[in-house]
Amino acid sequence: MLALLLLPLLWGGSLQEERDYKLQVEELVTAQEGLCVLVPCSFSYPWSVWYSSGQLYIYWFRDGDNTYYNNAVATNNPRKAVKTQTKGRFHLLGDARNGNCSLSIRYAKLEDTGSYFFRVERGNDVKYNYVDKKLNLQVTALTEKPNIRSLEPLESGRPARLSCSLPGSCEGGPSLTFSWTGDALNSLDPETLHSSVVTLTPRPQDHGTNLTCQVTLQGMRVTTERTVQLNVSYAPRNLTISILRNGTALQILQNSSSLPVLEGQTLELLCAADSNPPAHLSWFLGSPALNATPISNTGILDLPQGLSAEGGELTCQAQHPLGSPRIFLNLSVHYPPQLLGPSCSWEAEGLRCSCRSRAQPAPSLRWWLWEGPWEGNGSHGSFTATPSSAGPWANSSLSLRGGLGSSLRLSCEARNAHGSRSATVLLLPGKSVLGAGVVPAALAGAGATALFSVCVCVIFFCVMKTRRKQAAGRPEGRDDEDPVMGTVAWGPREKPWPDSPADQESPAGGTHPSGEQELHYASLSFQEMKVREAEDQKATCTTEYSEIKTSK
Repeated sequence: MLALLLLPLLWGGSLQEERDYKLQVEELVTAQEGLCVLVPCSFSYPWSVWYSSGQLYIYWFRDGDNTYYNNAVATNNPRKAVKTQTKGRFHLLGDARNGNCSLSIRYAKLEDTGSYFFRVERGNDVKYNYVDKKLNLQVTALTEKPNIRSLEPLESGRPARLSCSLPGSCEGGPSLTFSWTGDALNSLDPETLHSSVVTLTPRPQDHGTNLTCQVTLQGMRVTTERTVQLNVSYAPRNLTISILRNGTALQILQNSSSLPVLEGQTLELLCAADSNPPAHLSWFLGSPALNATPISNTGILDLPQGLSAEGGELTCQAQHPLGSPRIFLNLSVHYPPQLLGPSCSWEAEGLRCSCRSRAQPAPSLRWWLWEGPWEGNGSHGSFTATPSSAGPWANSSLSLRGGLGSSLRLSCEARNAHGSRSATVLLLPGKSVLGAGVVPAALAGAGATALFSVCVCVIFFCVMKTRRKQAAGRPEGRDDEDPVMGTVAWGPREKPWPDSPADQESPAGGTHPSGEQELHYASLSFQEMKVREAEDQKATCTTEYSEIKTSK
């Protein structure tokens, strides 16, 4: 009867003990082949003073194995062997007396995949398998890739260290084999390329190149690798200026280049530099001083912008933390010829004419006599031309000697690559003077001097002749009219150009489009001088001058 009463108490105590065996472990764990994985675990069991106080041992067994006949995969019992397949790879971590049953799996293999259960033993009284909660391990193929890290910033010309590591790899186990490849490493000793850390001195051309680290797990024939692109900082180089049209570079200019620009032409310039990170590009007029204000805060500059007719210097600067180089461009503004002249004057040798022109590039000048051009230096019959040039100015003088014919068409032509301009003077014939023939008109107001000289000579001749008549008792003659003298000015007068010489004649005409002509007409006539001698009549000395007219 007492036994029957004690039986329910024993059954109740057994159920209570079952509830005191507790295990906390992650039931599904995934590991990659060749890597390490840690499985956290904790356990508890019922223990009282009447239980044996023997040594506490814990075990992990493969599911389905017999705890009496099969070896565990891991245990802290030194008298028990472990499976050959897991020896040295499955380890218990922590102190079992504190309820720690954590399991470390190193260099996981595909055949490790399966279920595992935990067992605890203490003396002869505690022997329990935690079969209600098992560890399910899943080992997959290796997909993890190495990590490549720069221990110092990659800057051109400075040594830097790069490290390679494999996440999840086991520490203190069989060594990993490293292998580095990449263009930036070609100059290194091949022996140094099998370490987890390499030292290189990057160059600008190494920026953007590939660098590969390959890791092999020894004894497992498992290999993985990662490839990265190097990010190398370097100062601006290859600073250039390009001429753009519709976004396309037509011409690339070098430093200190000279660029001709047609006056009024729209031009787009692009300044570019190779650097990392990209440099800040800006344009300046002339050579920029400290804190100078740019005329453009981008690499693009539209012209004309603040340039004088004489052109000037432009500077593009690339601002960068590692250096701020500059490139210079000289602009020369080109334009078609502008004409000064022609202007003419009487000299002792004959008629001398001059012509000046301003253009960029400097123009060439030539004379047209009648309908034909006169080329080159030296003399040609009774004509001599002498050209010269200085800067944007070109000068030419023409001397005419001897008989000039009944009429003369005189032209001065200026020409350069951007156009031509000419001015023409027509000298019309007048009446003959004592059979001397036709006298051509002088140009640009210089003819007045010649007219004055002729008038003085004629008056002196008349006065002397009258005095001889008085001495001979003859009646004294008198002039019918006084001489008239005037100055001939050819064409409207303008102020000289600012950069023309101070003693330069004013232009003979206004500005004309390229290829156009100015036409001047001049008529100069000397009427016949009559000297009549009569004993009974009054002698008369008469000199008549026709009016001089010019038209354009």
